[in-house]
Amino acid sequence: MSFRVILTAAVLTLLTQECVSQLAVCGVANLNTRIVGGQDAPAGFWPWQVSLQGSSHFCGGSLINNQWVLTAAHCFPSGSASGVNVVLGLQSLQGSNPNSVSQTIRTLIIHPDYNSETSDNDIALLQLSSAVTFNNYITPVCLPSIGSTFYSGVNTWVTGWGAIRSGVYLPAPQTLQEVQVPIVGNRQCKCSYGASKITDNMVCAGLMKGGKDSCQGDSGGPLVIKQNNLWIQAGVVSFGIGCALPNFPGVYTRVSQYQTWINTKITSNQPGFIAFTSTGTDSDLSVSCPGVPAIVTGTANTTTTTTTTASTTTKPTAAVCGYAPQNSRLVGVSSVTNNGQWPWMASLQKNGKHVCGGTLVSFNAVLSNAECFSSPPVASEWTVVLGRLKQNGSNPFEVSLNVTNITLSNQTGSNVAVLQLSTTPVLNNYIQPICLDNGRTFPVGTTCWAAGWSSGQGGDEQLLQEFQTSVLDCGTNSTSSSICTEIFTLEQGDSGGPLMCKLDGYWFQTVVLSSVNSTSRTKRATPRVFEKVSNFKDFLLRTLGTFLSPASTNTASTNSTNTSSSNSTNTTSNPLASSAREGTPFFFSFHLFILSFCLLFFSHRN
Repeated sequence: MSFRVILTAAVLTLLTQECVSQLAVCGVANLNTRIVGGQDAPAGFWPWQVSLQGSSHFCGGSLINNQWVLTAAHCFPSGSASGVNVVLGLQSLQGSNPNSVSQTIRTLIIHPDYNSETSDNDIALLQLSSAVTFNNYITPVCLPSIGSTFYSGVNTWVTGWGAIRSGVYLPAPQTLQEVQVPIVGNRQCKCSYGASKITDNMVCAGLMKGGKDSCQGDSGGPLVIKQNNLWIQAGVVSFGIGCALPNFPGVYTRVSQYQTWINTKITSNQPGFIAFTSTGTDSDLSVSCPGVPAIVTGTANTTTTTTTTASTTTKPTAAVCGYAPQNSRLVGVSSVTNNGQWPWMASLQKNGKHVCGGTLVSFNAVLSNAECFSSPPVASEWTVVLGRLKQNGSNPFEVSLNVTNITLSNQTGSNVAVLQLSTTPVLNNYIQPICLDNGRTFPVGTTCWAAGWSSGQGGDEQLLQEFQTSVLDCGTNSTSSSICTEIFTLEQGDSGGPLMCKLDGYWFQTVVLSSVNSTSRTKRATPRVFEKVSNFKDFLLRTLGTFLSPASTNTASTNSTNTSSSNSTNTTSNPLASSAREGTPFFFSFHLFILSFCLLFFSHRN
């Protein structure tokens, strides 16, 4: 890989002395005593590391069980693995490697949603021609399970045989390299690369001052982190701007997002998934910059936030809503959600049992359907649970709150309800308010989502379900107060939940779902007609006081005279819209430094 600084001397620490009789356990590296620093990796330190070779090494990868390797999708731009060998137990690309084993590839599986233009879903699986035998030099790495958290500053290791500087190949004998780099939160990373460039399917790592990074030739290799003496692969080397440049950490595919996909492709001897949980507070939540609005926590009082691209502070005129940092949902039908996918979802419970859904629409109020309540409603009978994923089972992020008041809209036709909470919940990645549709227009064809705890759905744990639909032309039913969508199935228990559409990066609730009868399960030619939330504007303004709005993405920041931040500022204001084709190295024009400009070509790190 390419580490272009002299790393600090290795500080060796004595690890566990117990013998492991079965090396089939993932994440075990018996020969690795690495804690900090180091450049050449001793043999067996990273026993899951593999080299993908055609006529020569071109990408890395990681062994995840006895017959499967994890790598980057962009390592195979043609979609074929013909002529590629996977070399395991390798220390140097040149010279003797007594512990190495070479395998051909039986199956290549590239993620179906991989986008070569944006590098989103840059992940692939390789099935080896035959199973390998584990030893001290060939062992699988563990993978992080869904919902694993990697806070800013958490130290990780990245390994590979890539260049040591941009365009400078690793010198003979080309020994496997290692470097320690801290996690850089996605909000901070967005401030460097541009908000649209970094998705929830990515994780960043590197020094903001530059100097340590992966580089061309490292693509597909592992970014690993240690927990309880087991190594877990947090990321797959994907892309970056230059190598080890200030303000541009490396970008990696976030492996925890792909547990379900990996397990559907590897049906026997599945890889070991382990939950990685960061401790303390995630400092990335306090980061904001143009295009990355502040997360407001606590009350509706104005919160001062610091931008990362200038040394001044800005005060948003309105609180942030519709922000779902854990949500990577774009297209594709799915029925099972993950923690934080829809952070405004509320479970309305009567006597400890889920009755209806709802949404957090202010700092201390939840919106639902009036049909869920008796008239007059008795607030003391109800509780609201936020941050919940499962109706049965563990929910580490949930908060249960009492209800102090329930107000029904009492309009002609359908009605909504607002529940006032006894306590203002602390907002985080798993609890956020949604924006309310206030007369916005969602064009025909817009993809929208509904969510709820459908009766009889979600397995034994009764997981939160989600349903994709599209906005249709209402035809003869067209009015300014209605919106029409394709048919999707609703069940008892979904009532009160939202129909949500995304606009300019933020989620808006356009409908409060009502209960349905059994005929709704049958597809019909006519679209489903919903009454829009905006019809209840007067009632909601009286009850809530105001509508939350997304923070302005055009907040002006004062010009910085700090020339060392020019790379970050320029990239944020004018994000790179194109990238070099997959399979090509990075290019960096050093002569332009003389003129105080950088011409950075965005590319993958093969």
